[in-house]
Order: sequence, then C-alpha cells, then structure tokens
Amino acid sequence: MNMSSLSITFESQVDGKGSRLEASKKYYGEVLTTSADLQTNACTTAESPSAEVKAALKNVSDLVLSKYYGCGLIYPDVIKGKRLLDLGCGAGRDVYVLSQLVGEQGLVTGVDYTMAQLEVAMAEMTTHMDKFGFKETNVAFVYDNIENLTKISNSSQDVVVSNCVVNLATNKRKVLKEVYRVLKEGGEFYFSDVYATRRIPDDLRNDDELWGECISGALYWNDFLRLAKECGFADPRLVKSRELTINNPRLQEKLGGVCEFYSATYRLFKLSDLEPDCEDYGQAVVYKGTIHSCPAAFELDGHHKIETGKVFPVCGNTWRMLHDTRFQKHFDFIGDFSRHYGIFDGCGKSVPFTKAAAEGVTSGGSCC
Repeated sequence: MNMSSLSITFESQVDGKGSRLEASKKYYGEVLTTSADLQTNACTTAESPSAEVKAALKNVSDLVLSKYYGCGLIYPDVIKGKRLLDLGCGAGRDVYVLSQLVGEQGLVTGVDYTMAQLEVAMAEMTTHMDKFGFKETNVAFVYDNIENLTKISNSSQDVVVSNCVVNLATNKRKVLKEVYRVLKEGGEFYFSDVYATRRIPDDLRNDDELWGECISGALYWNDFLRLAKECGFADPRLVKSRELTINNPRLQEKLGGVCEFYSATYRLFKLSDLEPDCEDYGQAVVYKGTIHSCPAAFELDGHHKIETGKVFPVCGNTWRMLHDTRFQKHFDFIGDFSRHYGIFDGCGKSVPFTKAAAEGVTSGGSCC
C-alpha cells in the first residue's frame, strides 16, 4: 500500500458518512428506550466508582439512570468550581453526577443531538437541583452536534468529557478540533470510548445496528493517536482500558472476528509546545496527597502512579501536565527546562546509532 492509499483509508475511517449521524439519532431516540435494550456490552461498564461518585450516583433519578449508555467512568479529579462540557450527554446521568462534584460554583453543560434524550435530561433538572440542595442551577443542556459546537465559546471550558460517544460521530477529526477549540489552555479532554485493534471494513461500518451499539464506529487505536496529535493534543495519555466481549451470537457472527475491541479512557491536554517524546530535563514532582479522592497516590495515567511524599522523576511533558494545569497546587516541583538529558529512560526509545556504524562499519537488517 502506498502512502496515498494509506491516507485515503485513514480518512475514510475517521470521517465516515453523513447517514451515520441520522442512524445514531434514530437508534438512541427510538430503538433504545432503556439500557436493557442494548444488544452488546460495549455501552456498559463494570468499573467500580469511588465512594464520592457512588454517593453522587445515589442522587440521580431512576429514570435518568435507566437511559445511561456509557462504556466507562468519566469523573476526573480536581473539578470543584470548574466549567465542564459533556459531549453526547444523553439523558444526563454523567452531567448530574458531575454537577455535584463541581458544586454550585461550577457549571456542567451537556450537549446532545438526540432530542428524545435531552427532553428527559431537561425535565429532571428541578428535581435534581432540589435533591442536591443547590439554590442555583449549575447545569445546562444544549441541542447541538458535537462535530460543530456552535453554542460553545472558544477557550471556555476547563474540562471536556464524553462517554462512549466519539465513536458515534461521523467525523472524529471535527470533534477533536472542536474540543481543542473550546478548551482553555491547560484544560483537558477526559473521555472513555471504544477502540478497535484493526480498521473496520466499510460493510460493517455501514451497519446501523453495529454502529448504534458503539462497535463499527470505533477507531483503530493507532489512527486515533495519530488523529489526536494532528488536532493539537501532542501527547495522548492512556488512563485505563479493558477488553470488550460482545456477548451476542448474532452480532458476533456479523463481525466475523474481524478484530478485538477495547473500552479505554484517555486524557488529552491542551498545552502548547508539548514534545512528541518523553524528554528528560532532570525534573521531578512530589505529590502532596491533597486530592480528596486519592490521598495515597495520584494516577495521571497508566504509567504514572505518583505516591504521596515520594520524589517522582518525570519527563518534561508530564511535568507540564501537572504544573500548567488545575493540578499544580497539589504538587511540589523540582527542576526546570534549562538542561536537557536526552530521551527519558523507559520511554521506549533509545539512541538509534551503534558504535559500529559510527566507526564506518555497516551491516544489513531491517529499516526499523
């Protein structure tokens, strides 16, 4: 395959067809009436939430809970008083949980393109505010397409979240560009979604049921990483993942074992000038243990579990993800960017040259 055909293949996986949007609206507005109507477990999660989130979930109405279609938990830390945007909020379960976590001084806006779902969310607003004991409403719901957030201002959001929704977008590139636009500098996109281990064939991508079940719209994971970087998120961080099992013989037969599927949570920071690799500047951080939900250790991602009180060496990008964001006050910072020590040890890369080559000795082998 030449580079031209590879580019076409990649773009077709990313952009999809406009008909998929209408198919998604019909599936979530008419075909699914409650979460019991789902045909696979792609839009469900077995994760155990924190005690704080469990308490918040108990305050969400049964009606809203019954219409939840998500593949993970999207409740990031340190959001008290912040402005959050939930893409594809549906009937509002995550909005109502997050509204309790940001408090009355924060604001959570839910965006969805399925009016049947939004009508449920909006009808439940007064009930939830009364239950939370809030004098002022700290949630808003907007009918809009997440590929074109016409009602959300530039650089207005501290955090954007979404739960099993990006895979339903017909143009993933537009979604990521819009997220980047509405985030403040230092803000982050914290979201769960479904990914595939290979690119999905067109005949499966055009299947309305598989698309609605969050299967055939899943991006090949490596296409996602490339796309995120092209849209400005230079260093995507994988927080957690789990393999999805499609416990439906009829849909399994449709898929024909084309690939494996995973639910994964990523965090993408809007930070200018992040580097493409983990560069070592001799820096370190010390976590103070002051984030209420994680007193013993803070997990930035799957490779950075930072124990309280322990000096933790970090690359320049990680240093900035903690120093130039809402996490700053919870850490002490050691070092700066005045001296560079090369690729950070354990980054997965090393100096590509060998002494033999440097001395004029050549050898055969692969190009990698």
